[in-house]
Amino acid sequence: MKYTIVIQWSEEDSCFVVFLPEFENVMQPVTHGETYAEAFQNAQEVLELLVESAIAAGETLPVPQQFFQVA
Repeated sequence: MKYTIVIQWSEEDSCFVVFLPEFENVMQPVTHGETYAEAFQNAQEVLELLVESAIAAGETLPVPQQFFQVA
């Protein structure tokens, strides 16, 4: 499954913060990084943990959102 990862610079925190819109039941932002690449890597790790935890608990995974389609 492919989930949305939103990465934004936060002046307040002086780092890139990560939001996972499909996982509304998880405190947002879910992770951060000093660089964009670090934030993205951390986001992938958090996503893996969230998916693994949901499967282990027998929970239904959220449906991936589709914001737009490239032609």
